[in-house]
Amino acid sequence: MPESKSSMPRNIASLPTLSVRIDLDTEGRIGPGKIQLLENIRAFGSISAAGRAMDMSYKRAWDLVDEINRICRQPAVERQTGGKNGGGAALTPFGVSLVARYRKIERDAASAVRKELAALRSDIGKPRRAVGR
Repeated sequence: MPESKSSMPRNIASLPTLSVRIDLDTEGRIGPGKIQLLENIRAFGSISAAGRAMDMSYKRAWDLVDEINRICRQPAVERQTGGKNGGGAALTPFGVSLVARYRKIERDAASAVRKELAALRSDIGKPRRAVGR
């Protein structure tokens, strides 16, 4: 017997979705997690606060920032020293541009596949037929 919609997990209605990952070189890529980290750094002004907001350690957040800066061959984040709280971090103009460009690519890609995702969502939501009956 097929499951009723009310017994399915709530998030099934929003699936499938598109996730964009951009390979920048053979060993470096940028995707939704790194972009979210950059957005959090912009919002909180701190690598540690940005990491905490994503349930990651400062070391993990810093390692990802270091990787972003390395694979982009220019800094997306710069540390700020001083201030009453001991400094923080901010996106460089390149970092701001990187986030904006990634989000535009993501929106454009989602728009391009919207009909196909809706069709796939519809197909997934249909009850399966028994094979050989």
